[in-house]
Amino acid sequence: MPHIQIDYSPNLEERLDIAGLCLVLRDAAVQTGILPLAGIRVRATACTHVVIADGNPDHAFLDISLRLRGGRSDDAKRRATEQIFAAAETFCADVLASSSFMLSFEMRDIDPDLSPKTSSIRRYLPGETA
Repeated sequence: MPHIQIDYSPNLEERLDIAGLCLVLRDAAVQTGILPLAGIRVRATACTHVVIADGNPDHAFLDISLRLRGGRSDDAKRRATEQIFAAAETFCADVLASSSFMLSFEMRDIDPDLSPKTSSIRRYLPGETA
């Protein structure tokens, strides 16, 4: 049930393919081997009001937050964090090289006892079982 939330400064839309980044992050998450495709949700939100560093309107940021159900080892989460962040960093390399840009990532556990959920999506994915 990994949720990947991307918050970004609106001026980034001129510099980066946000929809493409969503796909890259989804693929990187699946490739970790610990985040099942059927549970992944990626969404991106341009932040309406931002002040970055000294307020220069050319500064941009992109913050990625991944929430997942508890139960994975710290080592597996560390490796997944490194792998997903590397994919984001590679995708954003041109922006990092050509403009003032902050990129960040955080993974955190969700307490399964405090996060009920239900889903029928597995019935609609090839090769998955309910």
